[in-house]
Amino acid sequence: MTIRTLVVDDDYRVAAIHAASIDRVPGFAAVGQAHTAAAARARVEELRPDLLLLDIYLPDEDGLSLLRDLRSAGTPPGCIVITASRDLGTVRSAIRLGAAYYLVKPFGFEQLREQLTAYRSWCERAAGSGEVDQATVDSLYSILRGAAPRPDPLPPTMRKVLDTLRRAGEPLGAEALATALGISRPTAQRHLSELHRRGFLSLELEYGSAGRPTHRYAVAAER
Repeated sequence: MTIRTLVVDDDYRVAAIHAASIDRVPGFAAVGQAHTAAAARARVEELRPDLLLLDIYLPDEDGLSLLRDLRSAGTPPGCIVITASRDLGTVRSAIRLGAAYYLVKPFGFEQLREQLTAYRSWCERAAGSGEVDQATVDSLYSILRGAAPRPDPLPPTMRKVLDTLRRAGEPLGAEALATALGISRPTAQRHLSELHRRGFLSLELEYGSAGRPTHRYAVAAER
């Protein structure tokens, strides 16, 4: 996953420094620079970046106004505000407009790298669709805030089993899960049984014409 980033800053030298810094962070690529709001609009339309590194002070329009227009026009790129403004009202406005973070100039490469890394982690965790549990919601909020997310209560393979069931949208048995995850059927059954015991899954019995009923599992409604 490469997050294509557009740098918007009125200072040509500063924009070039930020672009070079972005290229040093794994998973990011600086795809362009813009030095006015008008140029930024054109570059967003042309490049369709995933993320803006957006200054507030632009010569033709303030950055928050630009961000507001991009939001109203459709699905905007993500945004990290970079500015010398320490005004609390500006911070509140940036948050309301969906800025993932607010970096006050001057800042060093490590500060930028840390926030970009957090943003990438958030994107990776937020990818996909379907329902989530409270632990996942807490983790998504904490990542951008720089807080350590609560440890996942489930072991990695068990988490994959639960996530696979959530994405499936229908009850599955151990055989289907084993095939989907590339694990053995006994391993899949063991994790399914434990998730059911913990209340994460509901169990449905499917009866055929003969023999034992087939056990199928679905994500429990309260999870």
